[in-house]
Amino acid sequence: MPRFRIPRHDMRDPYRGPCAGMRGRQVRLPIAVATGVLVLILAGCASHATRDAAVSQPLRIVTWNLEHLAETDGLGCRPRTEADYAALRGYADQLGADVIAFEEVENMAAAERVFPADHYTVILSQRPSSGRAGFCGHDATDGPTIRDQKVGFAIRKGIGFTRNPDLSELAIGNPDLRWGVDITLTGEKPLRLLALHLKSGCSAGTEREPCPILFDQVPVLQRWIAARRAEGMPFAMLGDWNRRLALADDVVWKRLNESVPLLDAAEGKPATCAQRYPDFIDHIVLDPAAAMRRVEGSFAEFTYGVAEDKHPSDHCPVGITLR
Repeated sequence: MPRFRIPRHDMRDPYRGPCAGMRGRQVRLPIAVATGVLVLILAGCASHATRDAAVSQPLRIVTWNLEHLAETDGLGCRPRTEADYAALRGYADQLGADVIAFEEVENMAAAERVFPADHYTVILSQRPSSGRAGFCGHDATDGPTIRDQKVGFAIRKGIGFTRNPDLSELAIGNPDLRWGVDITLTGEKPLRLLALHLKSGCSAGTEREPCPILFDQVPVLQRWIAARRAEGMPFAMLGDWNRRLALADDVVWKRLNESVPLLDAAEGKPATCAQRYPDFIDHIVLDPAAAMRRVEGSFAEFTYGVAEDKHPSDHCPVGITLR
């Protein structure tokens, strides 16, 4: 079985309340009156149940880089068959997630091949295509071409949310860099979520050629953090950071923590997705208020339950449960 150890939601009578006591009671009323009363009761119970589910149930948030997920079979840098998409749908179900931030997805149609519209509401970055599609692979001069790589969310039906403007500033004026996608989960305990995918090639240190680009993205995140703090809004930033934030004295992590102490949800745990990569680059970063809501021991990495060379993506999902 896949290694994804998640404390399951407590399903013991989750809708206890005024409507729960209706079961088993017999009341004799004229048919017309009874019909009207029944409609009102069912409407009230449905509203109560939905409200309680949104407020009292734990919230599972996950980030998953889907590695060049194309709309069409056989295209992109990771060509797939319908069987591959079906497997991804199965893995998505196994995550048990309420909200999934995803990365490297070509378009809405591609996303909905993994997150069906009858189970999820999918929202996608509105970043326009740069129009530049190079060949897959370093220095490749022919073969498959890179498709658009967009960020987004798959939100389980029944989870209330509003969409905020995309964080287009993360592109720092470069049409090939990805925007952040920004939503607010509504209800009794609102939570702001930012899905992101930062510049690749600078996973540690400061000397590699792409590092100045990634470092220029950090002030954008600092300003976003400051705005949430000014609002008093709990938040999480989740996605493919392309950075090993947990390394000792990491400069990016230090800069992000200048104004507020953040928590990396992995809390020092090693990555196990790929044997040669012991450090996470996919992170869920929580502000203090969101960190207070985390369920102890709920952080987990989903490693698909198959050998590494059979993984359906070069990234494994990671998730955490919040109260």
